[in-house]
Formats: sequence, C-alpha cells, structure tokens
Amino acid sequence: MKKLITETDILNLLKQGVRQLVLEKGTVITPSAIDRMKHSGMQIVDALQPQQSGTATTVSAPKFRTIAVGSDHTGFSVKLEIIKYLQEKQIVVTDVGCKDTTACDYPDFAFAVAKKVKAKEVDAGILFDATGIPSAITANKVKGIRAVTCYNEFSARSSREHNNANVVVLGARSLGIETIKSIIDVWLYTDFLGGRHQKRLDKITEIERNSQ
Repeated sequence: MKKLITETDILNLLKQGVRQLVLEKGTVITPSAIDRMKHSGMQIVDALQPQQSGTATTVSAPKFRTIAVGSDHTGFSVKLEIIKYLQEKQIVVTDVGCKDTTACDYPDFAFAVAKKVKAKEVDAGILFDATGIPSAITANKVKGIRAVTCYNEFSARSSREHNNANVVVLGARSLGIETIKSIIDVWLYTDFLGGRHQKRLDKITEIERNSQ
C-alpha cells in the first residue's frame, strides 16, 4: 500500500520533535503537508525534493487513471484548474460540463458524472459546486454511486479507506484551491481497506436494492 503523508502527519511528527522526514518508495506528500514542512523547516532526507506549494510530491501513480469531472457555474473556474492538475498526473479526464459561468443546474452535471462512473466508462468522478452538498445528493441517487462531500484530508482519507467512495464532491466557494488539491491528492492515493468496511458497504447496497 502506498504511504500517504498529510499535514496532520507532519504536525504529529513535529510534536515529537522530528525535524527530518525520510521518504520511502511509493510515498505521496500532499500540498498542505509540503507547506507545513517548509514553514517549520522540516527537511526531506531523500533524493526527492518538495515541489512548489500547490503540487504534490509523488513517486507512484494514483489509483484512478480515468476520471469524469463536472461542475455547475459556481465551480467552473475551479474545475478548469483541477482538470489541468489531474492531467499533470497523467490522468485521463472527461469533462461533462458546464462550459462557462452562465447560471445552470447542478443536477445535470452530477448525474452525468455519476452515469459514467456507474457504466464504468471512467474509474471515478469529481464534482464541484458551491458547497459540495447538492451535487453529492444528486450523484447518490444513482445506483452504485458512493459520492462524498469532503472538507479536509482526514475526511478524504476516511471516505476511501472506509467507504470506498467513487465520487468526491468539493465546495468551490467553501474551500481554497490548495485545500481542494490536498483533498484530491489524499483521495486519489488512498486505498479501500476492505474487511469489516466491505461488510458495511454490503449493507448499504442491500438498502439501496430494497429501496428501488
């Protein structure tokens, strides 16, 4: 399993008096973790060096190789920036819209992303609206979709480890762009743990089946 280092991990190391971080093969460092390391003067002991704030230092490929991305008008500008960010990671992106900042309806684009994920045309989906809430509600109406609204790295990690989320929804007006990038990095590089968590997902699937 790939090792993921977040800002919380760096803060915990600093509390323990650690001032050097040794990178292992397969390590991913989120942008906010890099910023915290720079601010605290923590050094990386490895051939790898932190990149500029806003990009993650990665030495392995993300879990999802194809992603459908969509937004309403409130998330349009953020969507464009994140599409470029994903493409820099060699991820193939399908943009389902919207196409500009003209007022539009978020259900149209949330449904479009969810349909592509359900049909396995892409590995996962990313959505943007003002808060991240309404598009998640919409996407979760599609059978087999586990859409989550994430607001920090911890929620992103948990949504993958425990819930095997296949769509992440982010608030373009409630989160800064660097936080959004950090959340996406954690989400992209975190594996589902299975085990007892799969049993719980099976119960959700059963509820979904019986509610049709």
